[in-house]
Amino acid sequence: MPEEVAPEQTVSIVIPTYNEADGIGDLIRRLRALAGQDPALEIVVADGQSTDATAALAQAAGARVVPCPRKGRAAQLNFGAAAATGAILYFLHADSYPPPGFVAAVRQAVAAGYGSGCYRLAFDHQHWLLQGSAWFTRFDVNLFRFGDQSLFVRRDVFERAGGYSEKLLVMEDQEIITRLRRYSRFRVLPGVVTTSARKYLANGVIRLQSIFGLICVLYRLGVSQANLVRVYRRLIRQDKL
Repeated sequence: MPEEVAPEQTVSIVIPTYNEADGIGDLIRRLRALAGQDPALEIVVADGQSTDATAALAQAAGARVVPCPRKGRAAQLNFGAAAATGAILYFLHADSYPPPGFVAAVRQAVAAGYGSGCYRLAFDHQHWLLQGSAWFTRFDVNLFRFGDQSLFVRRDVFERAGGYSEKLLVMEDQEIITRLRRYSRFRVLPGVVTTSARKYLANGVIRLQSIFGLICVLYRLGVSQANLVRVYRRLIRQDKL
């Protein structure tokens, strides 16, 4: 019999998707297997009008699919959060896999007084640059926060911070961290989320890391979102912006 969970410990996993039919079913089945029979856990897929079978496959695997009126990660994450029922929101990319025990670890962190946090990062490819980049995510420094690390946040903290900024199509995952820290303690959990290196392999690892570095510098210099998106689309192959 599953142990009863207090209302403040209910968890909603929110996954933004756009044409993720190749992997969304496997991810949701994996999440279900890791979480076990947990009645206080739900999986919400915020789909950005996919043109493939993403929505059907996600639903068949056990997720609740909410079709989003707007495509864009920030808009989809906010829409999914609004549709979710959990007191704890856990935002996860569609090509990233959290470690065993992740639900319990997130609940323990919240019970210990942390309002938000993430895991360290690992890639499913052994390229030295990817491994080196992932190593730095163990440090509690905003510069080393990436959306691929996933993000847990108490709903009240998320709402007080204003959610994701829908004005941002680039760097929205990093921008929200600064605002969340104003309202609660942030925790980098000791495990790792393993994310796909597919975009790096499609674009070249060193080339793509250099592009991401450039975009990060331009963002911090105050370059407009329109220009950042223009750089992203021009330089990155197989993007989904």
